[in-house]
Amino acid sequence: MSHTLEQAIAAGASLLAPSSDSAKLDAQVLLLHILQKPRSYLFTWPDKTLTDEQQLTFEHFCKRRLNGEPVAHITGQREFWSLPLEVNATTLIPRPDTETLVEQALAMAVPESAKVLDLGTGTGAIALALGSEMPNWQITAVDRVADAVALASRNQQRLAIHNVQVKQSNWFSALKNQQFNLIVTNPPYIEHDDKHLNEGDVRFEPLSALVAEEAGMADIKQIITQSRDYLLSSGYLLIEHGFEQGEAVRNLFNQMAFINVKTVKDLGNNDRVTLAQWP
Repeated sequence: MSHTLEQAIAAGASLLAPSSDSAKLDAQVLLLHILQKPRSYLFTWPDKTLTDEQQLTFEHFCKRRLNGEPVAHITGQREFWSLPLEVNATTLIPRPDTETLVEQALAMAVPESAKVLDLGTGTGAIALALGSEMPNWQITAVDRVADAVALASRNQQRLAIHNVQVKQSNWFSALKNQQFNLIVTNPPYIEHDDKHLNEGDVRFEPLSALVAEEAGMADIKQIITQSRDYLLSSGYLLIEHGFEQGEAVRNLFNQMAFINVKTVKDLGNNDRVTLAQWP
């Protein structure tokens, strides 16, 4: 027997409670994806009955979520900076903490038609957020993984953000002789033996986008070192990192002769983004 929307959400939340800290929200998001309706629909029509097909699909989605699969992978979508992005298992799922990086990038003193680089773009979330806010910026988004480049390109085309160009590059490898006013990146920064790799949504995301050698600092060190050849004078480099890595990232910037080094906290009051200027 099919449930009403209210009954379906209650049943889904009860089923998911042992495996999710946001069981009711998960159930709502999964149901809304099936219905293709806005969130307000759940409160306007709580007594509307699901079709048999909708009921079966909802139960299937809840079972997938119960097994730990991220909601974003089930629905194929995640919102970031108010942009609906296609997501899949080839890249990281965009997280709210990364909006701190976007906010800082938008606050930088760069030219009106700044040249901007997003390293390791994944879904394209950072580049597309910046492009949507700054239509005069010329933004290049790169990733070494071909599937990620294809995904980011689809997001760019669907959202029609025309000042973002997506291309394949292993960090700076395909950017010879190019220089930028602003470089942003959310690189791998987790240690390979971090216990959190066996918890939650992270289990379903590619390790190559999460884990770095040298206590999680290897890619950050490479980016800071090499970026000096790709930054214009007075250009900025902004790096998202782990909440315990702020001091180490600042030290690297200072060792590499950057100036105006600063670490910014995220909404949870954790060190999240360190930025610096190339003199």
